[in-house]
Amino acid sequence: MNYELSQLPERTSKPRESGFTMAMDKGLSLRETENFVEVAGEYVDIVKLGWATSFVTPNLDKKLSIYEAAGIPVYFGGTLFEAFIVRDMFEDYRRLLDKYQLKYAEVSDGSIEINHDRKCEFIRALSDQVTVLSEVGSKDAEKIIPPYKWISLMQAELDAGAWKVIGEAREGGNVGLFRSTGEVRSGLVDEILTKIPFEKIIWEAPQKGQQVFFIKLLGANVNLGNIAPNEIIPLETIRLGLRGDTFSDFLDKEQTNLLK
Repeated sequence: MNYELSQLPERTSKPRESGFTMAMDKGLSLRETENFVEVAGEYVDIVKLGWATSFVTPNLDKKLSIYEAAGIPVYFGGTLFEAFIVRDMFEDYRRLLDKYQLKYAEVSDGSIEINHDRKCEFIRALSDQVTVLSEVGSKDAEKIIPPYKWISLMQAELDAGAWKVIGEAREGGNVGLFRSTGEVRSGLVDEILTKIPFEKIIWEAPQKGQQVFFIKLLGANVNLGNIAPNEIIPLETIRLGLRGDTFSDFLDKEQTNLLK
Protein backbone atom coordinates (compact mmCIF):
# COMPACT_ATOMS: atom_id res chain seq x y z
CA MET A 1 0.00 0.00 0.00
CA ASN A 2 1.15 3.55 -0.63
CA TYR A 3 0.57 4.83 2.92
CA GLU A 4 -0.74 3.76 6.33
CA LEU A 5 -4.36 3.61 7.46
CA SER A 6 -5.63 1.98 10.64
CA GLN A 7 -8.76 -0.14 11.05
CA LEU A 8 -8.55 -1.97 7.76
CA PRO A 9 -9.62 -5.60 7.55
CA GLU A 10 -6.77 -8.06 7.26
CA ARG A 11 -6.52 -9.34 3.70
CA THR A 12 -5.21 -12.78 2.90
CA SER A 13 -2.11 -12.99 0.71
CA LYS A 14 -1.38 -15.08 -2.35
CA PRO A 15 -1.72 -17.96 -2.83
CA ARG A 16 -5.14 -17.56 -1.27
CA GLU A 17 -7.78 -20.03 -0.19
CA SER A 18 -10.16 -17.19 0.64
CA GLY A 19 -10.31 -13.58 -0.45
CA PHE A 20 -9.82 -14.92 -3.97
CA THR A 21 -10.52 -12.64 -6.98
CA MET A 22 -11.15 -14.16 -10.38
CA ALA A 23 -10.98 -11.67 -13.27
CA MET A 24 -12.85 -12.13 -16.53
CA ASP A 25 -10.85 -11.40 -19.68
CA LYS A 26 -13.33 -11.14 -22.54
CA GLY A 27 -10.80 -10.26 -25.21
CA LEU A 28 -8.13 -7.86 -23.97
CA SER A 29 -5.40 -7.00 -26.46
CA LEU A 30 -1.79 -7.75 -25.59
CA ARG A 31 -1.18 -4.11 -24.67
CA GLU A 32 -4.36 -4.02 -22.58
CA THR A 33 -3.27 -7.24 -20.85
CA GLU A 34 0.11 -5.72 -20.00
CA ASN A 35 -1.56 -2.60 -18.64
CA PHE A 36 -4.05 -4.69 -16.67
CA VAL A 37 -1.44 -6.78 -14.86
CA GLU A 38 0.73 -3.70 -14.22
CA VAL A 39 -2.11 -1.92 -12.44
CA ALA A 40 -4.14 -4.72 -10.88
CA GLY A 41 -2.05 -7.89 -10.98
CA GLU A 42 -1.38 -7.78 -7.25
CA TYR A 43 -5.08 -8.21 -6.55
CA VAL A 44 -5.88 -10.86 -9.16
CA ASP A 45 -5.58 -14.52 -8.21
CA ILE A 46 -6.65 -16.08 -11.49
CA VAL A 47 -7.93 -14.99 -14.91
CA LYS A 48 -10.68 -16.68 -16.88
CA LEU A 49 -10.65 -16.23 -20.64
CA GLY A 50 -14.42 -15.91 -20.89
CA TRP A 51 -16.55 -18.69 -22.36
CA ALA A 52 -14.81 -19.70 -25.66
CA THR A 53 -12.96 -16.45 -26.42
CA SER A 54 -9.67 -18.35 -26.37
CA PHE A 55 -10.70 -20.00 -29.65
CA VAL A 56 -10.73 -16.69 -31.53
CA THR A 57 -8.21 -14.63 -29.51
CA PRO A 58 -5.22 -13.53 -31.62
CA ASN A 59 -1.75 -14.10 -30.15
CA LEU A 60 -3.11 -16.43 -27.48
CA ASP A 61 0.34 -17.80 -26.65
CA LYS A 62 1.69 -14.28 -26.09
CA LYS A 63 -1.26 -13.33 -23.89
CA LEU A 64 -0.78 -16.42 -21.73
CA SER A 65 2.91 -15.56 -21.43
CA ILE A 66 2.08 -12.09 -20.12
CA TYR A 67 -0.12 -13.53 -17.41
CA GLU A 68 2.45 -16.22 -16.58
CA ALA A 69 5.21 -13.61 -16.20
CA ALA A 70 2.94 -11.77 -13.76
CA GLY A 71 2.40 -14.95 -11.74
CA ILE A 72 -1.31 -15.08 -12.59
CA PRO A 73 -2.72 -18.46 -13.66
CA VAL A 74 -5.25 -18.58 -16.50
CA TYR A 75 -8.02 -20.98 -17.44
CA PHE A 76 -10.42 -21.28 -20.34
CA GLY A 77 -14.10 -20.61 -19.69
CA GLY A 78 -16.47 -23.47 -18.95
CA THR A 79 -18.42 -22.95 -22.16
CA LEU A 80 -15.34 -24.06 -24.11
CA PHE A 81 -15.26 -27.25 -22.03
CA GLU A 82 -18.93 -27.80 -22.90
CA ALA A 83 -18.23 -27.15 -26.60
CA PHE A 84 -15.70 -30.00 -26.55
CA ILE A 85 -17.93 -32.32 -24.52
CA VAL A 86 -21.00 -31.89 -26.71
CA ARG A 87 -18.82 -32.89 -29.68
CA ASP A 88 -17.46 -35.96 -27.85
CA MET A 89 -13.96 -34.44 -27.77
CA PHE A 90 -13.00 -34.75 -24.10
CA GLU A 91 -9.57 -36.22 -24.81
CA ASP A 92 -8.94 -33.41 -27.30
CA TYR A 93 -9.80 -30.96 -24.52
CA ARG A 94 -7.29 -32.61 -22.21
CA ARG A 95 -4.63 -32.35 -24.90
CA LEU A 96 -5.52 -28.67 -25.34
CA LEU A 97 -4.82 -28.03 -21.65
CA ASP A 98 -1.44 -29.69 -22.04
CA LYS A 99 -0.67 -27.78 -25.24
CA TYR A 100 -1.07 -24.44 -23.46
CA GLN A 101 0.39 -25.75 -20.18
CA LEU A 102 -2.66 -24.70 -18.21
CA LYS A 103 -2.80 -25.67 -14.57
CA TYR A 104 -6.51 -24.97 -14.05
CA ALA A 105 -9.69 -25.98 -15.85
CA GLU A 106 -13.37 -25.26 -15.41
CA VAL A 107 -16.02 -27.96 -15.62
CA SER A 108 -19.50 -26.60 -16.18
CA ASP A 109 -22.87 -27.53 -17.61
CA GLY A 110 -24.52 -24.14 -17.89
CA SER A 111 -25.22 -24.33 -21.63
CA ILE A 112 -25.83 -28.06 -22.06
CA GLU A 113 -27.29 -30.73 -19.84
CA ILE A 114 -24.79 -33.28 -18.59
CA ASN A 115 -25.81 -36.16 -16.35
CA HIS A 116 -24.40 -35.16 -12.96
CA ASP A 117 -22.63 -38.46 -12.37
CA ARG A 118 -20.98 -37.97 -15.75
CA LYS A 119 -20.01 -34.41 -14.84
CA CYS A 120 -18.36 -35.70 -11.68
CA GLU A 121 -16.46 -38.25 -13.79
CA PHE A 122 -15.08 -35.39 -15.87
CA ILE A 123 -14.04 -33.62 -12.65
CA ARG A 124 -12.28 -36.73 -11.36
CA ALA A 125 -10.46 -37.27 -14.63
CA LEU A 126 -9.33 -33.67 -14.96
CA SER A 127 -8.32 -33.37 -11.30
CA ASP A 128 -5.53 -35.88 -12.03
CA GLN A 129 -4.21 -33.41 -14.61
CA VAL A 130 -5.03 -29.89 -13.35
CA THR A 131 -6.74 -28.02 -10.52
CA VAL A 132 -10.47 -28.09 -11.24
CA LEU A 133 -12.98 -25.32 -10.72
CA SER A 134 -16.51 -26.61 -11.18
CA GLU A 135 -19.45 -24.36 -11.90
CA VAL A 136 -22.96 -24.94 -10.59
CA GLY A 137 -26.03 -23.25 -12.01
CA SER A 138 -27.66 -22.70 -15.38
CA LYS A 139 -27.21 -19.89 -17.89
CA ASP A 140 -30.94 -20.24 -18.64
CA ALA A 141 -32.76 -17.51 -16.68
CA GLU A 142 -35.93 -19.59 -16.76
CA LYS A 143 -34.30 -22.57 -15.04
CA ILE A 144 -34.61 -22.18 -11.27
CA ILE A 145 -32.61 -24.69 -9.22
CA PRO A 146 -33.88 -25.13 -5.63
CA PRO A 147 -31.41 -24.54 -2.79
CA TYR A 148 -31.19 -28.19 -1.71
CA LYS A 149 -30.15 -29.07 -5.26
CA TRP A 150 -27.45 -26.41 -5.36
CA ILE A 151 -26.08 -27.83 -2.12
CA SER A 152 -26.09 -31.45 -3.27
CA LEU A 153 -24.49 -30.57 -6.62
CA MET A 154 -21.79 -28.46 -5.00
CA GLN A 155 -20.95 -31.07 -2.39
CA ALA A 156 -20.81 -33.88 -4.95
CA GLU A 157 -18.47 -31.87 -7.16
CA LEU A 158 -16.18 -31.04 -4.24
CA ASP A 159 -16.17 -34.72 -3.31
CA ALA A 160 -15.28 -35.57 -6.92
CA GLY A 161 -12.14 -33.46 -6.68
CA ALA A 162 -13.08 -29.87 -7.47
CA TRP A 163 -10.84 -27.40 -5.65
CA LYS A 164 -13.62 -24.80 -5.52
CA VAL A 165 -17.16 -24.56 -6.83
CA ILE A 166 -18.37 -21.51 -8.71
CA GLY A 167 -21.87 -20.08 -8.30
CA GLU A 168 -23.13 -19.25 -11.80
CA ALA A 169 -24.12 -15.70 -12.70
CA ARG A 170 -22.77 -15.22 -16.26
CA GLU A 171 -20.79 -12.12 -17.12
CA GLY A 172 -23.92 -9.99 -16.70
CA GLY A 173 -24.85 -11.16 -13.20
CA ASN A 174 -28.46 -11.83 -14.10
CA VAL A 175 -28.96 -15.62 -13.84
CA GLY A 176 -28.25 -18.39 -11.35
CA LEU A 177 -27.47 -16.71 -8.04
CA PHE A 178 -29.28 -13.59 -9.18
CA ARG A 179 -32.64 -12.53 -10.50
CA SER A 180 -32.89 -11.00 -13.97
CA THR A 181 -32.62 -7.57 -12.32
CA GLY A 182 -29.26 -8.48 -10.76
CA GLU A 183 -30.77 -8.79 -7.28
CA VAL A 184 -29.14 -11.49 -5.16
CA ARG A 185 -31.22 -14.54 -4.32
CA SER A 186 -30.26 -14.02 -0.70
CA GLY A 187 -32.31 -16.94 0.61
CA LEU A 188 -30.50 -19.25 -1.80
CA VAL A 189 -27.12 -17.92 -0.67
CA ASP A 190 -28.04 -18.36 3.00
CA GLU A 191 -29.15 -21.96 2.39
CA ILE A 192 -25.96 -22.83 0.51
CA LEU A 193 -23.83 -21.47 3.34
CA THR A 194 -25.50 -23.75 5.88
CA LYS A 195 -23.74 -26.72 4.23
CA ILE A 196 -20.89 -25.54 1.99
CA PRO A 197 -17.89 -23.72 3.57
CA PHE A 198 -17.64 -20.19 2.23
CA GLU A 199 -13.96 -20.55 1.37
CA LYS A 200 -14.87 -23.38 -1.04
CA ILE A 201 -17.18 -21.15 -3.10
CA ILE A 202 -16.39 -18.51 -5.71
CA TRP A 203 -19.43 -16.30 -6.14
CA GLU A 204 -19.67 -14.84 -9.62
CA ALA A 205 -20.50 -11.20 -8.89
CA PRO A 206 -19.80 -8.88 -11.81
CA GLN A 207 -21.98 -6.03 -10.55
CA LYS A 208 -20.85 -3.69 -7.78
CA GLY A 209 -24.02 -4.18 -5.73
CA GLN A 210 -23.48 -7.95 -5.81
CA GLN A 211 -19.87 -7.56 -4.65
CA VAL A 212 -21.00 -5.31 -1.81
CA PHE A 213 -23.65 -7.85 -0.77
CA PHE A 214 -21.13 -10.69 -0.41
CA ILE A 215 -18.50 -8.55 1.34
CA LYS A 216 -21.06 -7.32 3.86
CA LEU A 217 -22.27 -10.88 4.37
CA LEU A 218 -18.96 -12.75 4.50
CA GLY A 219 -16.28 -10.11 4.98
CA ALA A 220 -13.30 -8.82 3.05
CA ASN A 221 -12.00 -12.30 2.27
CA VAL A 222 -14.95 -13.71 0.37
CA ASN A 223 -14.12 -15.32 -3.00
CA LEU A 224 -15.52 -13.35 -5.95
CA GLY A 225 -15.43 -14.00 -9.67
CA ASN A 226 -16.29 -12.65 -13.11
CA ILE A 227 -14.79 -9.30 -12.15
CA ALA A 228 -14.06 -7.02 -15.11
CA PRO A 229 -10.41 -5.94 -15.39
CA ASN A 230 -11.28 -2.29 -14.83
CA GLU A 231 -13.22 -3.23 -11.67
CA ILE A 232 -10.38 -5.03 -9.85
CA ILE A 233 -9.01 -1.93 -8.10
CA PRO A 234 -12.52 -0.67 -7.20
CA LEU A 235 -13.34 -4.12 -5.78
CA GLU A 236 -10.24 -4.09 -3.60
CA THR A 237 -11.31 -0.76 -2.11
CA ILE A 238 -14.73 -2.23 -1.34
CA ARG A 239 -13.03 -5.19 0.38
CA LEU A 240 -11.01 -2.77 2.51
CA GLY A 241 -13.88 -0.47 3.47
CA LEU A 242 -12.45 2.38 1.43
CA ARG A 243 -15.49 3.02 -0.73
CA GLY A 244 -18.77 4.45 0.47
CA ASP A 245 -20.62 1.12 0.13
CA THR A 246 -18.59 -0.55 2.92
CA PHE A 247 -17.00 2.52 4.51
CA SER A 248 -18.36 1.88 8.03
CA ASP A 249 -18.28 -1.90 8.02
CA PHE A 250 -14.75 -2.34 9.36
CA LEU A 251 -14.41 0.77 11.54
CA ASP A 252 -14.36 0.90 15.34
CA LYS A 253 -17.92 1.99 16.12
CA GLU A 254 -16.95 3.73 19.38
CA GLN A 255 -14.39 5.89 17.61
CA THR A 256 -16.77 6.89 14.84
CA ASN A 257 -19.37 7.88 17.46
CA LEU A 258 -16.92 10.53 18.74
CA LEU A 259 -17.46 12.43 15.51
CA LYS A 260 -21.15 12.88 16.20
